[in-house]
Amino acid sequence: MAWYDEAIFYHIYPLGLLGAPAQNEYNGVTHRLKNLDPWIEHIEKLGCNAIYIGPLFESVGHGYETTDYRKLDSRLGDNKDLKRFVKKCHDKNIRVILDGVFNHTGRDFFAFKDIKENRENSRYKDWYCNVNFWGNNEYNDGFSYDNWGGYNLLVKLNQRNPEVRDYLFETIRFWVSEFDIDGLRLDAADVLDFDFMKALRGLANEIKPDFWLMGEVIHGDYTRWVNEGTLHSVTNYVMHKAFYSGHNDHNYFEIAHTQRRLEGMGGSGQGGFKLYNFVDNHDVERISTKLNNKAHYAPVHILLYTLPGIPSVYYGSEFAIEGRKEKFSDASLRPALDINDFKDALETNPATKLIAALGKIRKNTPELSYGDYKELHLTNRQFAFSRSYEGKTVVVAVNNDDGDCGFTLPAGNAAEYIGLLSGEKIAVNNGNISFTLHGNSGEIYAPFDANARQFTEEKEKVLKKTSKENEAKKKSEKKVEEKNPEFIEEITEGISASQNDIVDEKVAGETDKTTTEIAKKDPIKIPESTNNKAKEEVQEDSKGTYEDGVIAGLQQAVIALMEKNGYVTDQMRQDVYNNVYHDSLITWIKSFR
Repeated sequence: MAWYDEAIFYHIYPLGLLGAPAQNEYNGVTHRLKNLDPWIEHIEKLGCNAIYIGPLFESVGHGYETTDYRKLDSRLGDNKDLKRFVKKCHDKNIRVILDGVFNHTGRDFFAFKDIKENRENSRYKDWYCNVNFWGNNEYNDGFSYDNWGGYNLLVKLNQRNPEVRDYLFETIRFWVSEFDIDGLRLDAADVLDFDFMKALRGLANEIKPDFWLMGEVIHGDYTRWVNEGTLHSVTNYVMHKAFYSGHNDHNYFEIAHTQRRLEGMGGSGQGGFKLYNFVDNHDVERISTKLNNKAHYAPVHILLYTLPGIPSVYYGSEFAIEGRKEKFSDASLRPALDINDFKDALETNPATKLIAALGKIRKNTPELSYGDYKELHLTNRQFAFSRSYEGKTVVVAVNNDDGDCGFTLPAGNAAEYIGLLSGEKIAVNNGNISFTLHGNSGEIYAPFDANARQFTEEKEKVLKKTSKENEAKKKSEKKVEEKNPEFIEEITEGISASQNDIVDEKVAGETDKTTTEIAKKDPIKIPESTNNKAKEEVQEDSKGTYEDGVIAGLQQAVIALMEKNGYVTDQMRQDVYNNVYHDSLITWIKSFR
C-alpha cells in the first residue's frame, strides 16, 4: 500500500489563490508563496493529506507557458520559498505533487529563443515538433511549429528527442532533490508520447519510493495510461461530468453506469486502479455554479468521497464559492482568496463542515479506499452501493429528490450499523438495514465496531469544544422560540431534516438533541432588510394574535432557508412577507427539503 492509495487531495492554483499579476514582467521577486502557510493548517483540518499545487515555475502568464523549469515563478517567490513550503507540508504529514508541464514550453524558454535567433543553425531546432522555416505565424517568426490546442503561445516539445527527454528528466531529479516533492500531475497527458511516459515511470520508480504520476486525461480508455508501465492515475473527467449532470437531471443512472464502465476498465478494490476524482478544478466551473439545486452539494460530495478513486477538493469549493467559465478568461475560476475571510467556516459554513466530516470519515474508513464496489439500489433519484474490504462492508446511499425516501439494503455480517454523518444506529435484520434519507442528502453506514465507536467519540469531543466556544455567542442572541415555543418546535422539525442541519448537528454524533435544542443553537432571525410594515408585523409581540405569530414565524423560516441557498434580494423577501397563508408557507418550507 502506498501513500496515494489513501490520499485525499486539496488542489491549489497558486497564481490565482495568491493574487499574482496576470502577466509576468520579470522585474523582481515577490514572496507570495509564504501566504500559503495558514492554508496548510486549514487543509489539515479538512482531513486532506495531499496537495496538488501548480503550475509553479517561471512563466509569462497563466503558468503553463513555462520559461524556466528550475526556478519558482518570480510572482510567487524563489526556490527557497518552495522548499520551505514543501517542508511545512511534510511536517504536517501532507504530501505535495506539482504540475509537470512537459508537452510544451512558452516562447520565452531558452531553446525556443535560440531558434528565433539562429533559425536553421540553432542546435535546438529539433527540440520542438515540426519546426518549418518555410512557414510563419501571428508572431511573424518567419517559421511555424506544432503547438497545443491551436495556441502558438504553447510550443510543442519533441519528447522523442533524447536531449529533450534528458533535460526534462534531470529537471524532475532536481525537483526531488531540491524540493522533496512526492509526485507529478502531468499536464496534457492525453497528448504526451507514450514511450516518454513509460520512461518517466521508470524514472519515478528509481528517484523516490512511491513517487506518484497522475495524468490529465479528458476521455478514452483510461487503461491506456493507467497501468504498471505508464501512470498510476489519471483525471476522472467522465465521472466529473456524471457528478453534476446526474444531479441536475435527477439521473443517478448516469453516475451508476459511469462507474460500471470504469469497473470494466480497471476495477475497484485493492487491486483496481484509483482514478483522480473531482467535482471541479481550475479549468471547469465551480460545482456550486454547475448545480441547478444548491442542496445537491451534499450528495455530490458524499459520492466524491465514497465512490472508488482518490477524492480531490479544489481550493475555495469547500466554502461553496461560485465561479463561472468565461469565453476569453478563466480568472473567475481561479480567484484570490484570503483564508482570514473564512476563519469561522468550520463552525458556521455547512459546506465546509461537510467536507471536514467526509475527510475524517474517509481517513477512518479503509473500506472507502480499498473496498470492492457493488451496486445495491438504483433509481433516477436514489442510489446506493457498498464498499467491502477485509470482511467489512460499508453502505453508502444518496437521495437527489426533495422528499424523504426509505431504503432497505443488504448489509455485511455486523449486528449493528452506524451512520457516520448522523450518528444514527440501526440494527441488521435478516441481513438488511432499513433507514430513511431526507431529501437532497446522503449517508455512510459502517459496522458499529471498535473503530466506529472511537470515531463517534472523536466527533463528540469536537461537539463539546464547539459548544463551549459558542456558548457566549448563544446567550447574546435573541431567540425567536422564546416568543413562540410551540411554533419553533413545529417548524424546526422541517429545518433540522435538511442536509445542512444533518451536517451541523449530527456530524459529531449528536443524536439525542431535541428539535427545540437544535432550534436554540441556530435560531431563526428576523431579516434586517425588510420594509417597515413587514418588520412591524413580524416583531409584534403582544398585539398580534397567536395565528399572526405563526404566520410571521413561517415567513422567517422561509427566508432563513432561502439564505442558506444563496443571496436573497429585497424583492424575494417582499414576496415572502406578502404570503400570509399558513398552508402555502408550509408547502414553501417543504420545497427546500
